[in-house]
Amino acid sequence: MTAKNRYRDAPKNADYTIDQRWHSYSHEEHARWDRLFQRQMKILPGRACETYLATLQLLELSQSGIPNFEELSNRLEAVTGWRVVPVADLVPDDVFFEHLANKRFPAGAFIRPEEEFDYLQEPDVFHDVFGHVPMLAIPTFAKFMEAYGKGGLRAEGLGVLHHLARLYWYTVEFGLRQSEDGLRIYGAGILSSPAESKFSLESASPHRVRFDLIRLMRTNYIIDNFQQTYFVIDSYQQLLDECYADFSPLYQQVQGMSDLEPDRLTPGDDVLNKGTLAYFHEKSETV
Repeated sequence: MTAKNRYRDAPKNADYTIDQRWHSYSHEEHARWDRLFQRQMKILPGRACETYLATLQLLELSQSGIPNFEELSNRLEAVTGWRVVPVADLVPDDVFFEHLANKRFPAGAFIRPEEEFDYLQEPDVFHDVFGHVPMLAIPTFAKFMEAYGKGGLRAEGLGVLHHLARLYWYTVEFGLRQSEDGLRIYGAGILSSPAESKFSLESASPHRVRFDLIRLMRTNYIIDNFQQTYFVIDSYQQLLDECYADFSPLYQQVQGMSDLEPDRLTPGDDVLNKGTLAYFHEKSETV
């Protein structure tokens, strides 16, 4: 079986970054990136936000092998000041927030093995670079990510990181945006998944609800299946405006409220689409 993550035992710096060793990628690993890239590019036009598709080209991400992080960072830094730093796998929360607060995005350097080509639970280089990095070339979204990192550093001692994690999950990973042409994808977890790219927009099963910060921070999420609820923003500026603040009063408000299950709608929701939840009912019946 292919080694799942050959970087896991790589020497780490104090900030958990590693040497990408770009020249060590095999021909098969570069070809795997190319196939993943080609598959998504057949699906995303007309589904992904146009700004995301534009920044893919701006950063010269393409079907030409796993990107060299140093070269990619130089292109990204020229646009928004951000850089991409290689890591072996997920990093501790405080390290993650510190990187974001300083305009560094920690991206996994390993690429998924062939036997996990269609689905990988932990983020690899394709998810992190293809899904996340183009969004960091959008100035308003990049400012939101920096603000999120700074907010995370403030939140660490308050015992509220789970609320902040929900914000990241339902926006950065699984967010939808309303556009003049309809709903579009901007969340990296969807952008890097062929199945969820279609499901999130076209299935009648999930709920689609307008973004509400407190509502979102109360909502649990699913890590091993499609989302039961997607939250929809009107613009990246809305996301920045609502999140560019000290959340301390908000945390106090949310902590006095009960958590919500991912499939639940509430009376205050601005519901764009009430889902049937049929997909999830069928899944539960087969377990």
